[in-house]
Amino acid sequence: MLRRQNDGGGPEIEQRHDARSPDKGVPNNMTKRTFMASLVATTVLVAAPALAQDCPVKVGVLHSLSGTMAISETTLKDTVLMLVEQQNAKGGLLGCPIEAVVVDPASDWPLFAEKARELLTVNEVDVIFGSWTSVSRKSALPVLEELNGLMFYPVQYEGEESSRNVFYTGAAPNQQAIPAVDYFLEELGVESFALLGTDYVYPRTTNNILDAYLKSKGVAAEDIFVNYTPFGHSDWATIVADVVALGAGGKKVGVISTINGDANIGFYKELAAAGVSADDIPVVAFSVGEEELSGLDTTELVGHLAAWNYFQSADTEINAEFVKAWKAYAGENRVTNDPMEAHYIGFNMWVNAVTAAGTTDVDAVRSAMWGQEFPNLTGGTAVMLPNHHLTKPVLIGEIRADGQFDIISQTSEVPGDAWTDYLPESAPLTSDWKDLGCGMYNTETKTCVQMTSNY
Repeated sequence: MLRRQNDGGGPEIEQRHDARSPDKGVPNNMTKRTFMASLVATTVLVAAPALAQDCPVKVGVLHSLSGTMAISETTLKDTVLMLVEQQNAKGGLLGCPIEAVVVDPASDWPLFAEKARELLTVNEVDVIFGSWTSVSRKSALPVLEELNGLMFYPVQYEGEESSRNVFYTGAAPNQQAIPAVDYFLEELGVESFALLGTDYVYPRTTNNILDAYLKSKGVAAEDIFVNYTPFGHSDWATIVADVVALGAGGKKVGVISTINGDANIGFYKELAAAGVSADDIPVVAFSVGEEELSGLDTTELVGHLAAWNYFQSADTEINAEFVKAWKAYAGENRVTNDPMEAHYIGFNMWVNAVTAAGTTDVDAVRSAMWGQEFPNLTGGTAVMLPNHHLTKPVLIGEIRADGQFDIISQTSEVPGDAWTDYLPESAPLTSDWKDLGCGMYNTETKTCVQMTSNY
């Protein structure tokens, strides 16, 4: 149900209950004590804006250290700890040491909300770096909005969201999925597409976008095969057989993979067992990077592809320094990957924004984040846009026998788009928290749809 309002100072507002809410605003169940405390705090801030920063500055780390996603997320926990250590070696932040507070939501999606609340209310962290899957992010989102917490989300996702409480430092679909499909169409001549994903919001929404995009490019519906499997799925024989059958008429087949976590191991093993090589049916993955390949026998994966915004093999001086620092911190056998770079950029932008604001206050830091620039590891510059997304280059990498990637395609920086042009309901939407104060601004009706989280 929609309720339109206009305070006379901005765009008209439509409010709707939806899981994609960018902003809940102030909760209606605020107690008198909470209200009075807030009023007193505001009065003190007005009277004495130069109050000293409370020490230490606390950084929450919300990544799964157990369960099916631990294969991917443990490295991100270690990345944040390394970044905290590096910043403390530079003198900390605002004259304070930084303390990392680590929790384990254990690949249990509802637990992300509980752990986010714990970080914000019990541990009183100033910022959170966390989540991998979209379902875990959406679980934490209502808590972030209710408590006005701030989270940096470092993983590629499906778009269709822009919250004032989240900075999305991973790729939107126009920075990964769509360029990967273009590569298949234009460079490899793929005619039939198998869209294989884990059964949750990111693969389903991404594949809805890709299905519409492929059809806009003239690919027939019968040449698009879509399949979803649960987290941890291991029996891939039937699905691989269905993919092979897609090319029975002689058309070139390609796989677009949004399979997440350890299910990837069984999928690639089944491809090899079926005698399918990258020359026969190339796979481009959006959730397989150096970390997932580390320790695996990649002999049979050589030639398959991944689309990211960073690879460890990027030949730049700044990346060489980052890789060296990571190995010195975590161990010589540890590898770097794309979400690590996203945390690297996000953490350093946050440090710079806090420094510019002179406080860790979320509202002040948010305002200071817009327009922040920081060198990425591939030779360009990341810029934080008013829609809370970054500019990012798009890289296609080919798996090597050593588990690294040969970069075979790289673009200049592409601005992240929170709302896709390929879904009718999203095409007229834009996000601008700086000037419009809205994550879902309808450019046709000139109204802001303010969605209340109901995940």
